Amino acid sequence: MTNAPRPYESYVYAYPHKTAYRPLADRPALRELWADERKDALSLYLHIPFCEVRCGFCNLFTRIGAPDELTTCYLDALDRQATAVADALHAGAATGVRFAAAAFGGGTPTFLDAGELERLCDIAEKRMGADLRAVPLSVETSPSTATADRLSVLAERGATRVSIGVQSFVEEEAKAAVRPQRRSDVEAALGRIRDARIPVLNIDLIYGIDGQTPESWRLSLDAALAWRPEELYLYPLYARPLTPLGRRAHPSEAGWDAQRLDLYRRGRDHLLARDYEQVSMRMFRRSGAPREGADDYACQTDGMIGLGCGARSYTSDLHYSFDYAVGMREIRSIIDAYTTTEDFSRAEVGRAVDADETRRRHLLQSLLQAEGMAVEGYRERFGSRPADDFPAELDRFAGLGWLDTDAGPDLLRLSPTGLAYSDALGPALFSPAVRAAMAAYEAK
Repeated sequence: MTNAPRPYESYVYAYPHKTAYRPLADRPALRELWADERKDALSLYLHIPFCEVRCGFCNLFTRIGAPDELTTCYLDALDRQATAVADALHAGAATGVRFAAAAFGGGTPTFLDAGELERLCDIAEKRMGADLRAVPLSVETSPSTATADRLSVLAERGATRVSIGVQSFVEEEAKAAVRPQRRSDVEAALGRIRDARIPVLNIDLIYGIDGQTPESWRLSLDAALAWRPEELYLYPLYARPLTPLGRRAHPSEAGWDAQRLDLYRRGRDHLLARDYEQVSMRMFRRSGAPREGADDYACQTDGMIGLGCGARSYTSDLHYSFDYAVGMREIRSIIDAYTTTEDFSRAEVGRAVDADETRRRHLLQSLLQAEGMAVEGYRERFGSRPADDFPAELDRFAGLGWLDTDAGPDLLRLSPTGLAYSDALGPALFSPAVRAAMAAYEAK
């Protein structure tokens, strides 16, 4: 392929990204935002912004440790926010409010102790009305916090999926990624997760670490496969601004891109040959495994309720959250402000999503899935065809060999090359306005 973009521009896990959000001048009331929204199949996300260590690649909204009863203060604030949000959802609702999926993320939700996890579940159930034992519930964890008592609480309260960030089973590589850990501790944590009998185990691995080789990458893949996880996520390493790795020197972009692309293809082929199916560039599911968690994208049509100072909420025409930062000082300040907030009845920071952005989001999130997107489904929702709305983008993707020419006219699907270049294709669908807002964002 000639004149191809770089394969690793940006991981698109939400659109628009929070760096395109801005303070909302009118601070709209939540009950007004949700008054005319469908509320019969909502997703619920609870964000815990604490970790025991800050990984070198991490730009998530999280801080190290929680001194002086900070977790208690945070859960108190989460309870207040949940009460306000539930009141807004139920105000004047003609139909019942129902949650179809739930997730605890972060950060590391299992940074909370067993009693605090019980309280977190109570907030989801008693305040928000989510039936955690009746819907998919996904929870993120880490090797050092996946303790038997915490996992027991999650299993008993209905967790159907646990995702553990291992990144590498090679201790030298984990150290190079600023994720120091012993393999024996990782294996012990995986054993405890299996003992808890939570239906779906996901293991996260990272490729492109300094010093990683095809042989060491395969070692990590095989170590993960020994546990027969229902899911595996293979992430390319990024060195993002304000992260520990972002402040280090790295090999040439071209050399690093070539290394990551080679390791991606090796990992993909290794898993496909061992009875795993590819769901997206990152996600692989063992054939026949239960689907007990959300797939690798936010739902394009249903609303999202996010609780916690790093969580997003989505209505049909506004995405909103709280302030966003990566630097430790700024994150601590935002968390401290959150814990002292009494009034959670209004949206503070966000971005309006118009008809064009809604189409872009739908196309982006659908096209990045290996199964592709039915053209008729798009037409039924928007009254037009993708080629009518995005002719230049789709022509470019076709010219780059990113679209599967065997899919037929009724299906837009990426080729294997297109899937490999997902982190270039996704950003190529950003609108000029979102690009400008992201470019103007001052990292902090």
